[in-house]
Amino acid sequence: MTKDTIGLGCPQFKIAVYIANRPEIEPYSFLDSLISVSEGEITHIGTHCGNGWRKVFNVYAKLLYALDKRHFAEFQTAQTWQQYREQSLLQTNSKTALLFSPPQLGLDDDILHIICGRTYANELQRSAKINSQWVWLNEEFAVDKKNQLIVCPYFDYRQLSNIKIEFLTQLILSLRHRESE
Repeated sequence: MTKDTIGLGCPQFKIAVYIANRPEIEPYSFLDSLISVSEGEITHIGTHCGNGWRKVFNVYAKLLYALDKRHFAEFQTAQTWQQYREQSLLQTNSKTALLFSPPQLGLDDDILHIICGRTYANELQRSAKINSQWVWLNEEFAVDKKNQLIVCPYFDYRQLSNIKIEFLTQLILSLRHRESE
């Protein structure tokens, strides 16, 4: 993490999700740094910013909760993904972040980067805000193994369904497994 990192989450994040938009209420709409959320804050954002933000947080929590517990036990701290979302996601010591700034690749090889949406990923690459050589696996998912980066559909139930979340968990596991070999 650098001083240019903007978003919500733990300063020592190990999984960073990058999204093109941000909640349109203060203080989030004017953030210029990374801040951890407190318990109940995700619900507050969802209530005031609409169903789209509830979906983003729900899909993020479902994704982390679906990861293989043998390799990602730190994200299995609650009995359900809903409890995990409310009690841990994006909070201090969660090791998770939702970032509104572009990925900063190469600073920490232990960070997994996930860009939400093909359009946003291509925009980042066209504007030279990211230097990555990802390979498209299909129309919706791309991987850059060297930089521990995945491009996936936007965090929305229709775009990133449960079946696609499962596919994404397998991609994450394959990157982490490769890293530990």
